[in-house]
Amino acid sequence: MAGNPHPVHRIEDYALIGDEQTAALVGADGSVDWLCLPRFDSAACFARLLGDENNGHWRIAPAGADRYTRRSYREDTLVLDTEWETPEGAVLVTDLMPQRHRAPDLVRIVQGVRGEVTVRSTLRLRFDYGSVVPWVRREDGHRVAVAGPDSAWLRSVPEVPTWGEDLGTHSEFTVKEGERVAFVLTWHPSHEPRPALVDPYASLRHSVRDWQAWARRCRYDGPHRDAVVRSLITLKALTYRPTGGIVAAPTTSLPEEPGGVRNWDYRFCWLRDSTLTLNALLAAGYQEEAEAWRNWLLRAVAGDPADLQIMYGLAGERRLPEFELPWLSGFGGATPVRIGNDAVTQLQLDVYGEVVDSLALARRSGLSAHPDVWALQSVMLTFLRTAWRQPDEGLWEVRGGRRHFVHSKVMVWVAADRAVRAMEEFPDLEGDLDGWRELRDEVHREVCEKGYDPARNTFTQSYGSRELDAALLLLPRVGFLPPDDPRVLGTIEAVRSELCQDGFVRRYTPDAAQVDGLPGEEGTFLVCSFWLADALHMTGRTKEARELFERLLGLANDVGLLAEEYDPVGGRLLGNFPQAFSHIGLVNTALALFGAEGAG
Repeated sequence: MAGNPHPVHRIEDYALIGDEQTAALVGADGSVDWLCLPRFDSAACFARLLGDENNGHWRIAPAGADRYTRRSYREDTLVLDTEWETPEGAVLVTDLMPQRHRAPDLVRIVQGVRGEVTVRSTLRLRFDYGSVVPWVRREDGHRVAVAGPDSAWLRSVPEVPTWGEDLGTHSEFTVKEGERVAFVLTWHPSHEPRPALVDPYASLRHSVRDWQAWARRCRYDGPHRDAVVRSLITLKALTYRPTGGIVAAPTTSLPEEPGGVRNWDYRFCWLRDSTLTLNALLAAGYQEEAEAWRNWLLRAVAGDPADLQIMYGLAGERRLPEFELPWLSGFGGATPVRIGNDAVTQLQLDVYGEVVDSLALARRSGLSAHPDVWALQSVMLTFLRTAWRQPDEGLWEVRGGRRHFVHSKVMVWVAADRAVRAMEEFPDLEGDLDGWRELRDEVHREVCEKGYDPARNTFTQSYGSRELDAALLLLPRVGFLPPDDPRVLGTIEAVRSELCQDGFVRRYTPDAAQVDGLPGEEGTFLVCSFWLADALHMTGRTKEARELFERLLGLANDVGLLAEEYDPVGGRLLGNFPQAFSHIGLVNTALALFGAEGAG
């Protein structure tokens, strides 16, 4: 049977719930359209996001209603309230994933607000990314779905009539003002006994209490605190609690171009995010989370520095093979749908700088000492002494061939600079101080000679090219040149002139297909736009920076979430969602712009 067309056409129509081990996306029509169990990177059991209803979803909504009336998170939580107004009355649907003890639970509570409303629940479980229809049976008041290694149990409190039809599990019931019906869906390995039952109402109380207690730890109390806290909660939700790793996004293959092929799996942990993530967590007062991320980083990168990867799995897994799922039609028809990410095999020299810089920041911030930290930095610097001369794929993981990317070389300079500074500050550390100074100076000279276009007064994306790169906005932030250096000022103006669309920043010029090796275009990149605000602020243009920041806040959806990119023409979010890098940018820029007046 062919599935119905997907009624949700915009990425911003979704909200996030999660339990710090996986996450679900809830659409504007009340349908959970994406959920991977038991981990972020597991196969999805709801994949309607990338296909149709027959690829798995769970919709709860008033009969005949198409779209919610209003929705919001409960203050400083990841508990989602969705209100529905109908001619017969009004209901509230509360969605959450309580922190698990053993098994993951998805809790959906329907509460009558006014009148008497008929509500329908339609559950279609499809394991293995929407491709496997499970057997369903009744047992002990549950509907039990089993296929291969997966099992899921559905129950309601109080029990409501449930029946099977069209390879789905259906319920219909009425609620009056003050009445409640709670549904709980619990996953566990099919060879194990059913896990203990959770009380949905107690889970709601505990979740609200725990999230609000966590949010109160935020030290920032300046302008736009709600947006900052929402971004921090989102980062917390994207953290894999058992290891401390933070996924770039909980989704795969949400397109960077509507209907295009720029569709990637982001359910992994990128080293490129490490310094900015640490900075955001530490500055906001979340030292425990920062230390967990630092420890994940140390475990993931252990080994031969020549084998350092740009990304790893949630627990530091190295093999993330990329393949396609041809049975999924893609979000808005954007194919292929990809699982895994071949960029894991790329050489990106900038990650060495990110790692060394992160560990230096951790040391300066007073995170607990770790015996392997300095040894790791030392072997990385030894590796970079010769490896830095190689071309690489660069920060943006281009698939058009290696080049001498300026940002990559600058981050090699960062690695050498942080090592030199550490030895100067802590003379007891052992290392090749003179050699690392020489490396730092040599890289700096070469970048200024080969990566700078004097005729245009701007640094360029790679040696000898005319292309620009938004990553050049980071030059003053990492300390490569002071903010008032004419070359920095020229680069900022060049980026604004050539890479901005409607005031927002692209990663590189739209016609750079020969660089990234892919057809089509992408939207403006949100974290790059936050970088522009940072650069403007550092160069004394704080008023312009704050205006840009305000515009960026306006791109978040109705519950404060940002994707990877934004299309100024179509006025829509693009790319995987919600995107950690975008929310990290928001937090860091807010702290930079308002830190003095917002310090708690």
